Amino acid sequence: MLLEELIEAFRVLPGVGRKSAQRMAYHVLERGREGGKRLATVLAEAVERIGHCAQCRDFSEDEVCAVCASGSRDRQQLCVVETPADRLAIETATGYRGVYFVLQGRLSPLDGVGPRELGLETLGTRLAAGEVSEMIIATSATVEGEATAHYLAQLARQHGVRPSRLAQGLPLGGELEYVDRGTLSHAFGTRAEMP
Repeated sequence: MLLEELIEAFRVLPGVGRKSAQRMAYHVLERGREGGKRLATVLAEAVERIGHCAQCRDFSEDEVCAVCASGSRDRQQLCVVETPADRLAIETATGYRGVYFVLQGRLSPLDGVGPRELGLETLGTRLAAGEVSEMIIATSATVEGEATAHYLAQLARQHGVRPSRLAQGLPLGGELEYVDRGTLSHAFGTRAEMP
């Protein structure tokens, strides 16, 4: 039945359970058909046209995103984040003017996420080029985030790059995209070199 397929389609979104998906489906059919058509069109176009930046792995419609293409960014500072949402949080909450590398996840061997899935070979090549002097590690304060941070610090040191980590103050077990701007800005501004 098409209605059931629509409800199940909404459930692919994070945090959307059966009841929420049902409410969304009913809303689109009862009062939001034009909005639903627009959503379907934009979603199909976005899935087709948005890929990953060849340099930082963030979402981009172009081969190189606007941040990487900008001549006004400090290429000696490279901030490594887990997700595009984390990059956006740092970009809007801080005065950071360096460049980024988006892992699109964090190390999680139990889930089959290793260095290859996070693009760490690409990151290593970028560090080996010699342009980066500081790698700011901005992974979440979770067990997987900490393990990823330690791996990244080792990778940076192998290439003669100084690793630093966002200062504590971020809630343990918290995700960067949900931290308030003030806390994130303070933690970013008081980052420290990793031992």
